[in-house]
Amino acid sequence: MIQSMTGYGKAEVLLSAGKLVIEIRSLNGKSADIAIKSQLLPKEKDLLVRKMISEKLVRGTIDVYLSLEESEGSGVHTVNKEAFHAYWQSIIEALDGEIPLAKASVRHPANASILTNAILRLPDVVGKSSDAISESEWPKVEAAFVSALHALEDYRRREGAALYRDVTGRVQTILDLYNEVESLEAERIESVKVRLKKNLDELSAKVDPSRFEQELIFYLEKYDINEEKVRLRQHCKYFMDTIDGEPYPGKKLGFIIQEMGREINTTGSKANHAGIQALVVRMKDELEKIREQSMNIL
Repeated sequence: MIQSMTGYGKAEVLLSAGKLVIEIRSLNGKSADIAIKSQLLPKEKDLLVRKMISEKLVRGTIDVYLSLEESEGSGVHTVNKEAFHAYWQSIIEALDGEIPLAKASVRHPANASILTNAILRLPDVVGKSSDAISESEWPKVEAAFVSALHALEDYRRREGAALYRDVTGRVQTILDLYNEVESLEAERIESVKVRLKKNLDELSAKVDPSRFEQELIFYLEKYDINEEKVRLRQHCKYFMDTIDGEPYPGKKLGFIIQEMGREINTTGSKANHAGIQALVVRMKDELEKIREQSMNIL
C-alpha cells in the first residue's frame, strides 16, 4: 500500500534531566530534506539521527523537534555568552548617544541587575544544553526516535490509503469518460459527413459520390483518435500497475500522468464534436486532481 509524504509522529522518554518529547513532522518534498530544530540533540548524534530518518522516511520535508520538561534541580539551562555580550554591548552603545554616562550608570548594581534580566529573556541567550542527553541514556533516546518514526509511518500509511482510493477512482473515471467518447464516434462521423455535404450543396457543385467518400475517409483519418484511445488505456493500466506494485511510486506516477495528459489533449484537438470536447474537459479536470494528489505520494 502506498504512503503519503504528510505525517506526524511523537514519542516521549524519561531521562534523568526530565521528560524528553520527540516530534517529527513531514510534508511532501523531492528528497529527504531534514531540519532538526533543537539544541538538545548532541552534535555527535546529528548524522546518526539524519541517517535513521532518511532510511525510514525516504522523501519529504521533515522537521524534528525535541523539547524537555525538566525535573527539579536538573540544571540543563546554558547561557550563550557571545549572544549575551553582543546584546549588552548593543544596548550600551544605543544608550550612550541618548543618555550621557550610560556606561557608568549600568555599573550600578540595581541597573545592572535589571539589564541582565532583560537580556536573559532575549532570543538565543538562554538555551537548553545537549548535555541533557547523556551517552548512557542515548539508547533510550534512540528507541524513542524509532517509536516516533513508526508512528509517523502509520500516519503516512493511513493518509496513503485515502490517496489511493482517490487517485485510482479518478483514473477509472477517465476510462469511463473515454468510453463515452467512443459512444459518440458514430455520431461524430455522421455530423462531419452532413457538414461537408451541406458546404458542397451551398457551393452548388456537382460531386462524384466515390470521390466524396474518398475525401471523407481522408478527412476522418486525419482526425482519427484510435491511437490516442489505445495509448491512454495503456497509460492508465501502467498507472495502476505502478501504484499497486511499487513501494515508492510517486515520482514515476508523475511521468505517467504527463503521458496521460498528452493523449487527452490530442483527443481534444482532434475532437471536432461538442460532446467529445465536453468529455475531454472533464477528463482534464480529473487528471489535474490526480496530478495534485500524486505530488504527495511517496
